[in-house]
Amino acid sequence: MPFEKIDAARLSGAIIRQIETLILQGVLRPGERLPGERDLAERMNVSRPSLREALAAMQEDGLLVTRPGSGVFVADVLGSAFSPALVRLIARHPEAADDYLTFRKDLEGLAAERAATAAGETDLQVLDRILTAMRHAHAKGDPEAEAALDADFHMAIVEASHNVIALHMMRAMQDLLRQGMLFNRPRIFTSPEQRDRILDQHAAINDALQARDGMAARRALEAHLDFVAATLTAQRRADEHAAVARLRLQNRPEG
Repeated sequence: MPFEKIDAARLSGAIIRQIETLILQGVLRPGERLPGERDLAERMNVSRPSLREALAAMQEDGLLVTRPGSGVFVADVLGSAFSPALVRLIARHPEAADDYLTFRKDLEGLAAERAATAAGETDLQVLDRILTAMRHAHAKGDPEAEAALDADFHMAIVEASHNVIALHMMRAMQDLLRQGMLFNRPRIFTSPEQRDRILDQHAAINDALQARDGMAARRALEAHLDFVAATLTAQRRADEHAAVARLRLQNRPEG
């Protein structure tokens, strides 16, 4: 009879490839919890022993981690992008923010141009929804929420470019930014005039992407990051001047 035994390792390998692909594509994010064993086995239509074998192999490979009593999670595969020593070094030198924004301008400019043609309709819907949420946060005068949505919007642009290397590079940089190591993002949104301009800039980027105009999207994004860089430079100068003024006041003779 023309039947062959099915190697259990092949099934385990298929499970691994599917989960690996979801991690690589950014669908499963670092720190995200996987469904429970029974639920996941049902979703993938595989046996629980085969699933356990696959998950164990991925844990050995460093892609998944088990937290006792909590479940299985996607490992922090971005953790090696910036070593703790480099993070501390960057934090001690505020001018590193300039290099960070320059690199992002190059990376995101290309991503925006590519996203104009590579993005699917769902990608464009995601960008639209984030911008709508940003408008609501703007109307409420909530700089923390607006700053978080700003980060989500930029991440969604890179995701829409469908380049997995750019995706993981951007995630690593966003993680550094969210930790406040480079600059205090919500502070950029404290001025009503700045908040208005930044919202308009994001709307211009989105309009170009929705129209699938790659060059316009790139120009709008680069102009936005140039504005952010100029704003940060002005803030640093103001902080330095304020510090000098305080020293002068402290050293001023009485009377």
